[in-house]
Amino acid sequence: MSDIRNIPLPGQQIWYDAELLSTAPEHSFDPDFWQRSGKVTGSAQGRGTTWFVQLEACQGALRHYRRGGLFGKLVSDHYLFTGWENTRSAQEFELLRHLAEAGVNVPRPIAARARRSGFSYQADILVEKVPNASDLVDVLQKQALSDEVYQAIGRMIRTMHEAGVNHTDLNIHNILLDKAGKVWLIDFDKCARQAGDGWKEANLARLLRSFRKEVDKRQIHWSLSDFKVLKDGYHANL
Repeated sequence: MSDIRNIPLPGQQIWYDAELLSTAPEHSFDPDFWQRSGKVTGSAQGRGTTWFVQLEACQGALRHYRRGGLFGKLVSDHYLFTGWENTRSAQEFELLRHLAEAGVNVPRPIAARARRSGFSYQADILVEKVPNASDLVDVLQKQALSDEVYQAIGRMIRTMHEAGVNHTDLNIHNILLDKAGKVWLIDFDKCARQAGDGWKEANLARLLRSFRKEVDKRQIHWSLSDFKVLKDGYHANL
């Protein structure tokens, strides 16, 4: 169940799921608010800091949108404003909702915000932190995976593709396994629904490159035959 609501405020828009967020939405994007409330349970460093916060319904992951690359050094967190529904936070919030409804295991979107300043905007998103889960890099550094797990990964990617979603950064950091062996897909910033089929093989090719990269970088327990099993799972029942 979800109860999606929208709060239009001066210079900003907030979208949130009232079933998951009982805190005042306008405060929910401020790490200091969560610190003062004693609700911060940890953090992770990437392009910026992701804050893990304890909500009543689940644990959340709060992220401020930041640019990467050379341009990101000049304009770290501002984006061209072309409408509230076109903001990166609104797009990712809606895409996660669509994927969850399509049967893809993704973090539930809890809240998203965009704040406009002239021709630009800044954005934040709060999503569910998948409990008791590790990404494939962490798992494969410790052990090899069974054929059944690789087939499950392939099936989950296929479910995402059948939902028409192009994950433009599909790599093994963005595939999680939880303690029950359930496969999760994460990090849908800049991803979108897309017609056609050509991009689907491009997703799989990017994933293969990431496996190969981590073999060289971290000596993960993986071989090319494992990817064939993953693709067997992807193509099953075509």
